[in-house]
Amino acid sequence: MFDFWGRVCYTVCMIAPEKLRILTESAKYDVSCSSSGSGRKNTGGLGNGMPDGCCHSFTPDGRCVSLLKILLSNDCVFDCKYCMSRRSNDVPRATASPEEICELTVDFYKRNYIEGLFLSSAVHLSPDHTMEALVRTVKLLRGKYNFQGYIHMKGIPKADSLLVTEAARYADRISYNVELPSAESLKLLAPQKSRESLLLPMRQLQKERALFCAEKRKGFFLPAGQTTQMIVGASPERDGRILRLAQSLYRVTGLKRVYYSSYVPVVEDGALPAVQSPAIREHRLYQADWLLRFYGFDAEELLPEETDLPLDVDPKCAWALRNLHLFPVEVNRAPLEVLLRVPGIGARSAQKILSARRYTLLNFEHLKKMRVVLKRARHFITAGGKFYGAKDERCIRPLLAAGEAHAGARQLSIFDERALAAHTGEL
Repeated sequence: MFDFWGRVCYTVCMIAPEKLRILTESAKYDVSCSSSGSGRKNTGGLGNGMPDGCCHSFTPDGRCVSLLKILLSNDCVFDCKYCMSRRSNDVPRATASPEEICELTVDFYKRNYIEGLFLSSAVHLSPDHTMEALVRTVKLLRGKYNFQGYIHMKGIPKADSLLVTEAARYADRISYNVELPSAESLKLLAPQKSRESLLLPMRQLQKERALFCAEKRKGFFLPAGQTTQMIVGASPERDGRILRLAQSLYRVTGLKRVYYSSYVPVVEDGALPAVQSPAIREHRLYQADWLLRFYGFDAEELLPEETDLPLDVDPKCAWALRNLHLFPVEVNRAPLEVLLRVPGIGARSAQKILSARRYTLLNFEHLKKMRVVLKRARHFITAGGKFYGAKDERCIRPLLAAGEAHAGARQLSIFDERALAAHTGEL
């Protein structure tokens, strides 16, 4: 993809191909990058930030692109041990100007290569200097270039709060990456960062956004909200602790989403694991996160703080197996909150059940037509008093694990919200 962008860039804009390659390749490790969710409308300029997500295009090598994902600079004064751009790492360095980023974004948009911009940066010279450059970039895009498309900007820890507020007036979404689940790990692996430097601006933006909406001011203030990212496997924290932190962030800062990124050993350091964290662990965290956000679960229900999610079955199945005394439930009488906790019944299926059972007594054939995953659900439900599942955990668990393996359990793209919703909707 980067060779492709380089060839295009060479002909349409002022950024040198090598600089573009360095800045785009350095940005690929940040996964907190969804394509839209903004309500920004086109007011006569270029682009449109749509709530349903950006359109997608494809590079010659088959990769799907909706956002130009790029760093303003990878020349960092911080020395986070897990980061490719850390100060002590011997890699090529590059820094683009705000004008270069703006021209590149507009040129790519006009050629239908992208629908929006994901703009991040290493801490170049100082936090305030970097944040000022990021703010200048988005202000130029909105003002001089009249770009109305989606802009996701990464916040810089320890930058002045006034700069953070100014950025929120122009960007659709801002994300501060928590990265590591504990203050101890941050101190060890990212000594220039602190929990306060990340959480304080997140709380500030949440309060200011709420005030903006309450006062019904004209214009936009962070219409797509905030996200964050946590690296999984770089530090010893268990999944239980990670999920408790995610739950707290959702409740306190009103995050739209927490992204989980499996640790990849891009630099050699004795304080870091030598092998990559398994992708299935990241996938299980996404499934558990979905249960926290849309299915009424608490992190405390899903697993103890100092344990990991099981890898053989999904978190909803694991919870149900630990609570077999609550099952089976009769689908013709169970309330919505109970149906949502049945493995194999997703949010849409639960609503269909509630609607259909007002007119008829549901049976398993009805449930199959509603796309309930009966391979899982049959062990936890009755329909019209009939039960077709196993009753003992020793029998149920192998069946659930085998069913998931047969379905080809895979790690879904975090850019494909619809695919993720369809998959986890059947948990």
